[in-house]
Amino acid sequence: MRLYHSLTTPFGRKVMVALQESGQMADVEVIEVSGTPLLPGTLPVAHNPLGKIPALELQGGQVIYDSRVICRYLDARSGGRLYPTGPHLWQTLTLEALADGMLDAAVLMAYEVRIRPENLRFADWIEAQWQKVDRGLNALERDWIPHLTGSFDMAQIGVACALGYLDFRHDPRDWRKGRPALAAWFADFSRRESMAATVPKL
Repeated sequence: MRLYHSLTTPFGRKVMVALQESGQMADVEVIEVSGTPLLPGTLPVAHNPLGKIPALELQGGQVIYDSRVICRYLDARSGGRLYPTGPHLWQTLTLEALADGMLDAAVLMAYEVRIRPENLRFADWIEAQWQKVDRGLNALERDWIPHLTGSFDMAQIGVACALGYLDFRHDPRDWRKGRPALAAWFADFSRRESMAATVPKL
């Protein structure tokens, strides 16, 4: 298999963590790519018409995306340890979707600053995206600590990668303030080998 990936993408980090946690790193060739929506560069537009990463090319040439689809595939391939069965599955999928939604907003904020010319930046729009992230963080602190501190699953990986991205691109926002339980959980979860090995780098 070939994984199209970048060291700075939080969605790709989710997949890299899932690969390590499921013992499949040796089965994948990681191809580093780079680009933006304006300048696709080496992004895999021939493999994913959206030009987004990660994208996973399977044996035989089939390509699957996005990160949630790839992680479900990898979990099924390795015996199904990252997603629970029964009613708990819906909690895991919902929490994974919350983490991905927070990431979508955080990535859009980063693009607004990194790509859009300064005189065209829309400060109110950036703050509206942050409000999504902020509400997600509040929900994590208020509602999801029992899940985060429970049995290991893909939702925990998703949340940890989202929080890691906030540190990477939006550190001045200080997401930990007023969220002691979430901050403590993330500090502990970040000690996992798979997380330490995938910290984003410029």
